[in-house]
Amino acid sequence: MARRETQVTPPWVRVVLHEPEIPNNTGNIGRSCVAVGAALHLIKPLGFDTSEKACRRAGLDYWPRLGVREHDSFDDFLHAAPPAAPLWLFSSKGKRPYFDAPLRAGDSLVFGKESAGLPDELLERYPDRVLVLPMVPNERSLNLATAVCAVLYEAVRQDVARGTLTLDELGRIHSGPATPQ
Repeated sequence: MARRETQVTPPWVRVVLHEPEIPNNTGNIGRSCVAVGAALHLIKPLGFDTSEKACRRAGLDYWPRLGVREHDSFDDFLHAAPPAAPLWLFSSKGKRPYFDAPLRAGDSLVFGKESAGLPDELLERYPDRVLVLPMVPNERSLNLATAVCAVLYEAVRQDVARGTLTLDELGRIHSGPATPQ
């Protein structure tokens, strides 16, 4: 089977996982990123091995197309990201619903580890950039992979509405405005 290339280049948004712990979640998130043309950045320490051998063993055949990048710290990620790239941090401690934020191409969508979320230090550093996925009171947070997928598709919806992304007749995502036919 021929390797399929993404239609969205360069990566449209960055998904940043801060100290992810569960390999299956990260694998599912990676697959979602490939599906929409997003980049995946992992902030160490990681709770799993990302070597080529480990990815092959886990059946992550899409992993090479993902172009995942690993960073030793959040500040290392910031130094590697474009200087003007907006950050959005996702936390159950947030008060602003994620669908009220203008998610755009070039944004970095930052999610915390499964057991504890994002550290308070990061939430305090960017108080106006903390978003929440609405839930009923007194329930557990969504699975990390589910939350990332919901946010990615809200970002797709917003960018399609503003014309940054387009959908072809098969519902596939492409960069840029639609070309007249």
